[in-house]
Amino acid sequence: MRFFVGLHHPHAAQHVSTPAFISVNALRRRKGDFTVGDWIMDSGAFTEVVRFGGYRFGVDEYANQIRRWSKCGTLLAAVAQDYMCESFVLEQTGKTIAEHQQMTVERYDALLREDVGGVYIMPVLQGYEPQSYVDHLRLYGDRIANCAWVGVGSVCKRNSNPMSIIGVLEAIHAERADLRLHGFGVKQTALSVGYIRDALYSADSMAWSFAARVEGRNGNDWREAQKYADRIETTPHQSQLFGRAA
Repeated sequence: MRFFVGLHHPHAAQHVSTPAFISVNALRRRKGDFTVGDWIMDSGAFTEVVRFGGYRFGVDEYANQIRRWSKCGTLLAAVAQDYMCESFVLEQTGKTIAEHQQMTVERYDALLREDVGGVYIMPVLQGYEPQSYVDHLRLYGDRIANCAWVGVGSVCKRNSNPMSIIGVLEAIHAERADLRLHGFGVKQTALSVGYIRDALYSADSMAWSFAARVEGRNGNDWREAQKYADRIETTPHQSQLFGRAA
């Protein structure tokens, strides 16, 4: 599994040896290029949907941002503009899981029609119960190619319950074992479980920032990000979880 460390500030990417995960919301404030190695651009979905009830910026604007920043480092993927499906998000939008899934696919389709400079657009599977992720995968149909790199959303709040993440990953892979899954916001607790780590092709987290602030340190310091990424790489994996092979 490849870990991408989340960064608040793009300029911090030049200091970390780990691939970076950077929100387009941080990039919109920049005027000049930044130094980075391998990285993923996030659509800023959590901020947009939770805080504003939807995207303030159209698909065409996001495509322009992708194209603009693709010259910096190696932009491996840009995440499609998805809609999370946790209950508190549904309360914010007043819509159902099925509606969020449909809007996610529609945004993905619209982005593919834009000029993104050849950057890979990462589709996102959304849902809450394991079967709902399968339903969303079926809704995508043949849009998702064989061995595609696909994001798994609405799991970042489940890190304290690794079994719930396992259930989602198992359901997706039972339907499409070929997919290379990316876990959004999957923290060290979950990544210490062997099954989760093996089931994911990649993952990202910015948990280091919150932990640093809680412990009285600088939540924007790239050194904190690097230390967290190093811990992810060296964390021993549990071989079993609740009596189950991991």
